[in-house]
Amino acid sequence: MCNNPLISGLRIGFVSTRFAGTDGVSLETNKWATVLQRCGHQCFYFAGVCDKPAQISYVVPEAFFHHPVMEEINTIAFSQSVRPPELSRRIHELTEYFKDHLYRFLKEFDLQLLIIENALSIPINIPLGIAITEVLAETGMPAIAHHHDMFWERKRFLTNCVWDYFNMAFPPHLPNIQHVVINSSASNQLALRTGISSTLIPNVMDFDNPPLPPDAYAQNVRADLGVRPDEYLILQPTRVIQRKGIEHALELVSRLELPCKLVISHAAGDEGLEYEKRVRDVAMRLNVPTLFVSDIIQEQRGVTASGKKIYTLADVYRQADLVTYPSDIEGFGNAFLEAIYYSVPIVVNNYSIFAIDINPRGFQVIVFDGYITQKAVELTRLVLQNPELAKEMTQTNYRLARRFYSYALLKRRLEYLLTRLFGE
Repeated sequence: MCNNPLISGLRIGFVSTRFAGTDGVSLETNKWATVLQRCGHQCFYFAGVCDKPAQISYVVPEAFFHHPVMEEINTIAFSQSVRPPELSRRIHELTEYFKDHLYRFLKEFDLQLLIIENALSIPINIPLGIAITEVLAETGMPAIAHHHDMFWERKRFLTNCVWDYFNMAFPPHLPNIQHVVINSSASNQLALRTGISSTLIPNVMDFDNPPLPPDAYAQNVRADLGVRPDEYLILQPTRVIQRKGIEHALELVSRLELPCKLVISHAAGDEGLEYEKRVRDVAMRLNVPTLFVSDIIQEQRGVTASGKKIYTLADVYRQADLVTYPSDIEGFGNAFLEAIYYSVPIVVNNYSIFAIDINPRGFQVIVFDGYITQKAVELTRLVLQNPELAKEMTQTNYRLARRFYSYALLKRRLEYLLTRLFGE
């Protein structure tokens, strides 16, 4: 239970464009909700796509950033420097539409607090962001704005005709909002660009409760993926998008000169298929056996239409010999924490947030800085061929992660935010 009895039992509404799947926003929302529910609060959800039970969900399809209406707006908004009047009219109409639904959401579930997950951070649904801002301004409703990605961190948003909306709502500067960021760079930039102060809450995992060992269902994971007993399973646990830097993983596996298969767990996602084509081409040119297996790695176990067993990503982590995390850009790094949680050695690109916020904690990982070095290759080979060394590294990493990225830390930070909003 939370320490402050005056702010227990709150009815909390999470708001975003999507609460479904294994994207970082959905995953972290689930963790926040778990901790809040353990403290006695009730959680409800407003989104365009939502996998929560219907009795606690309020779904407005147009809130999803891939809704055709939103894609049409975004195409115009992020390709021109002068805004067509019709775009302004359409955004205003949808803003009123979302406001109406948000007010219904507040009333239907008798909410006392809103937690906005990335919908006031990255402008993939501009009318929704404006609507949330206006509702918060009109009601004074206490709110936490949880920012995972800021618009200035994504090149595709910097050419636009909607700067006025950015300045108003992404994010808004209102006294009833407590802002949360997931890394120190975002905190610095948010203060510098907007004057908004924020609380830093990194991504977390439940390190106080280690994962269970593989069960009978998962015994054949490696074989079903196509990995032979004499091969190393190298896991790339990300979507196939450009900023994930998967070419680096391919180069590393190619230079190891060991029997390996690179397993890519997720599909291309929402940024097109061109990069996947490139990854497949590079894999072929480097002669790296690469398995694109998003069809049999899903959120829940089951069976495909063709009769194949479906595994979860957790099942695969438990069988992996190494995780590659060669991203060029990450808001924090969920896959990094997941690899630590499942005690798998990690090869990581020295992306800025890792270098600033994570690496100084002392984690024992194989680091390269922008390109694969011979040292990284040799150390990776050494770790793969020496299970005791791998075990020592992963045990150290788990201890550190339990100190710095646990649910206990999240609970303390959320209690602090609730006290700021509701008082002692």
